[in-house]
Amino acid sequence: MKHFTLLTLGLVVIATLCVAKSPYKSVLQHSRIRGRQHGPNVCAMQKIPGTDKKYFTNCKQWYHRKICGKSTMITYECCPGYEKVPGEKGCPAALPLVNIYNTLGVVGATTTKMYSQRAELQEEIEGPGSFTFFAPSNEAWAALPSEILDALVSNVNIELLNALHYHMVNRRLTSEDLKHGTAYPSMYQDFDVHIHHYPNGIITVNCARLVKTDQDATNGIVHVVDRVITAITNNVHTFIDTDDDLETLRTAVAAAGLTNLLESDGHYTVFAPTNEAFEKIPPETLNRILGDPVALKDLLNYHILKNMQCSESVVAGTPLETLQGTVLEVGCDGTEMTLNGKAVITKKDQLGTNGVVHYINELLIPDSAKTLSELAQESSISKANMMFVEAGLESHLSGSESVTLLAPQDDAFKEVSTTITPDMKTLLSHHIVKGQLSSRSLYHGQVLEAVDGLKLRVFVYRHNLCIENVCIAAHDKTGRFATMFTVDKLLTPPVGTVMDVLKGDDRFSTLVGAIQTAGLTEMMNQAGTYTVFAPTNEAFSAMPPADLNKLLGDPNQLASVLKYHVGDEILVSGGVGSHSRMKPLEGERLELSLKNYTVYVNKIPVTDADLMATNGVVHAVGSIIQSLPPKVLSDAAEPSKRAFRHTSTVRTHRQAIRNDDLFQKVLRSHSSRTISRVQ
Repeated sequence: MKHFTLLTLGLVVIATLCVAKSPYKSVLQHSRIRGRQHGPNVCAMQKIPGTDKKYFTNCKQWYHRKICGKSTMITYECCPGYEKVPGEKGCPAALPLVNIYNTLGVVGATTTKMYSQRAELQEEIEGPGSFTFFAPSNEAWAALPSEILDALVSNVNIELLNALHYHMVNRRLTSEDLKHGTAYPSMYQDFDVHIHHYPNGIITVNCARLVKTDQDATNGIVHVVDRVITAITNNVHTFIDTDDDLETLRTAVAAAGLTNLLESDGHYTVFAPTNEAFEKIPPETLNRILGDPVALKDLLNYHILKNMQCSESVVAGTPLETLQGTVLEVGCDGTEMTLNGKAVITKKDQLGTNGVVHYINELLIPDSAKTLSELAQESSISKANMMFVEAGLESHLSGSESVTLLAPQDDAFKEVSTTITPDMKTLLSHHIVKGQLSSRSLYHGQVLEAVDGLKLRVFVYRHNLCIENVCIAAHDKTGRFATMFTVDKLLTPPVGTVMDVLKGDDRFSTLVGAIQTAGLTEMMNQAGTYTVFAPTNEAFSAMPPADLNKLLGDPNQLASVLKYHVGDEILVSGGVGSHSRMKPLEGERLELSLKNYTVYVNKIPVTDADLMATNGVVHAVGSIIQSLPPKVLSDAAEPSKRAFRHTSTVRTHRQAIRNDDLFQKVLRSHSSRTISRVQ
């Protein structure tokens, strides 16, 4: 018990240590593991060919070998804080521990070192103290626009010194200290620098990525970053309020009452549509949304993420939650940042005190701000949408009426004429249900009402949710006033009782006569929930004439046979799984299965499914259904094998006895006694 307690305690400590490790440290550890075959303190890096971008690698990236959709090459470099020794494998030596000024040279930030000397910062970062220096790489300085760099360098004692001081914090901060969402006062007028430490191990300061971390110095620590950062004084709303290219957005934000939100404390990501983005939207759609406060607020909240996402933090597509409640997939394609797979971002990383703004040239309209017609245009129901319009039902799709559309997939029309006849118009109107519904709120036995007054029943099965004969084939699309259920086929409403369905179809004339002979007509007409597997005329004709005449001449036997074809619940074809059972009105069971989109009952295929009735459903079958033979247990079916196993057990037991006798003889042998004495 004591050992078990110690083991448990040990596991808890190990688990705690693992959980406490920062995302960056976890990725660094994985890179160390991948690089250890090349010697001590070697880290595996993923480099994007044609760029200077390198990343420590996590497990997923290691196997995918891709960053932002681009194939990477693996390089092996010294882990942070170590260097090579000529003639030795790996990176066995720790970097020399010197002051920050000299450390800048050691880690390759030579341009920052040069500018520190020019700005007379050298003495400060060589002297006593405990500083954190976010040092721009040489490439970061080279990427600055020439006019900005010239302005800094021409006034080294003020502008350049201030710029470098903004890259410094007057305390030592390791990567473990750089927590997500924290801010630290810089050494330039205490303006904050903003830290984000992402789950994928990437750390940013003011959206600049740390490319070399934890380079210790005698008077602090150096982190090399991939861009020159500037002081932040304004919130994200200020970008919207002062940029003429965001004039339409500014008007929309004010109308939706979101100004206070974008001025408040937080860590928002705003994908800001430019004027051009708004102009791409059809005027009637844009005017409708701008004139509807609820739709407008949903639209704008769909452009705002709950968390701050700098472009450098994105290495693959990731679903992120918006203030509207749904998600956007934020990803990247090479150097381009993408939204829902599209490269629509024109300007990145405009940093504010409470978040970041990315400019986009395409308006993102969430489902919750769309009409049914707009929802239908962007899905796999283009044929249905066209037919609803041609049938004169567009007012239900584009207005503010609270309805739910049962929208058949395009495949549902493969064998159906798309000509709009009066019957087709009536059929299509059955697909528009009163009230804005959610599939999650539907329940078995619920009755819905179509806009034309038709009553529709809901059937809930283990793996499907169906309304009459159609089953929901995709997630709900919830619009501003209406919801769309994508369904697998055209709805065929009930046209009468089960008996009416059978009488109205010439294929079942023999069955109708048999039902009347058996005295089951009243049952087939009364209220109930029946599933009838209806043998066609051909099914009866396939029986030997003598057997058929005998069956039809015996009402009691005929009633028993027919009741075996009737289940006591409504089961449409969409409710049948790979193996289902149904209790018939008489008999043991009916075994149902689904193979290649065909329903089978007791291994007999259903030739025509889902003929809906007010008191049930009819499925046509081409044979009389016979009871399946009872399943026999394997032991009962194969007594010879059981006898064989018994014989084998006896033999094994006897062999064990013989082996035990042999063992005793060996113990009594002379050689055995000799061995014992020697021991």
